[in-house]
Amino acid sequence: MTILQIASLLIVLAAAFGTVNYFVLRLPSSIGILLVALVTSLAMLGLDQLLPHFALADQLRDMVLGIDFSDALLEGMLGLLLFAGALHVKVSELRQQWAIVLLMATLGVAVSTVIVGLGFAWLTGMPLLVALVFGALISPTDPVAVLGVLREAELRKSLETTIAGESLFNDGVGYVVYLVLVGLAFGATGHGAGGGEEQSQVAAAAQLFAREALGGALIGLGLGYLVFRIMRHIDDAALEVLITLALAFGGYELSVALHVSAPIMAVCAGLLIGDIGARHGMSERTRDYVETFWHLIDEILNAVLFLLIGLEVFAVAFEQDFLLAAVLAVGLALVARLGAVAIPILLLRPLRSFGPGTVQIMTWGGLKGGISVALALSLPEGEWKGLILTATYCVVIFSIVVQGLTVGKLANRVGRQPDLM
Repeated sequence: MTILQIASLLIVLAAAFGTVNYFVLRLPSSIGILLVALVTSLAMLGLDQLLPHFALADQLRDMVLGIDFSDALLEGMLGLLLFAGALHVKVSELRQQWAIVLLMATLGVAVSTVIVGLGFAWLTGMPLLVALVFGALISPTDPVAVLGVLREAELRKSLETTIAGESLFNDGVGYVVYLVLVGLAFGATGHGAGGGEEQSQVAAAAQLFAREALGGALIGLGLGYLVFRIMRHIDDAALEVLITLALAFGGYELSVALHVSAPIMAVCAGLLIGDIGARHGMSERTRDYVETFWHLIDEILNAVLFLLIGLEVFAVAFEQDFLLAAVLAVGLALVARLGAVAIPILLLRPLRSFGPGTVQIMTWGGLKGGISVALALSLPEGEWKGLILTATYCVVIFSIVVQGLTVGKLANRVGRQPDLM
């Protein structure tokens, strides 16, 4: 299939499944599309067992495997999604929560990675470095599906900003940690490195982390500021929308070419344009155009992304041993998320107040998403990839469907308190 045919098919399926959700399930759009896609995929697999001569599942499997989910997300949709998400987070609000956002996006990712890595290595006998790779790819949160639910629950603004800000940055940080650990786990496999070589690998990993993270931030802020200065001298809404699109696309590809963190670039550029650029570089008419355009981009790409997650069931090997480990991984991921939330809050509690229910809501509301599946699919081929992919997929599905559909009720129960955070 050509790229245009694949894109057309995905748009048609997303629209069809979204319509089914609207009239039948009436769930939040992204969750509903994922659930319809997942049920349809499982029905095809079941039908294939009953009527093997039709080979419907094989045809769908070939189609799904023909779509490189990792490239489609990591090299295409992710930059636009992060840029769109960052546009709607105001720097002034984020500045008030900078300490908790910074700790959760750095220390929180590290804590979650270590807890999952140690636990999964113990549960499965997997080498520790490989298990830490699994910890890194499952640690980033993706609150896209849950933010609408939280808004409906009238959650206090500070907590909503914290969840959004944390997810924007820990996507980028988690991706860099993943790259570092993949290099350590698979780059030196079978070489029997000595102490000096191990130290060299650690130094190289630290250098990679610094270059990716800091380089991505600098390029994002630099390009965002350049675009802001240009837009100050333009009063053409359509052209300014096009310029922001060029920033998101061009900046992401430039970051990839320079080997710095493209997700962090997209977040920093989006924050600058969405706040300073919107206030000082755009007319009111242009702001409306830009916000409407990027809102639509966000909605459409999320529909396609969650559709793809539901269809990726065809790429997962559901072996009995894998399923047991995957079920245990769901609990492990929740424990790791609790640690990633509770430890930064405990460190900051002597310095500031936190509203009731903060730990519960941020733990249960820390949804996993497409980036985790994409990273699992992009792992080098090996004996552990099938297990990691199955566990990742089950954690993501549980997170989006179960946690995503219940976090609003939890927020209503424990989170509708005065804004103390």
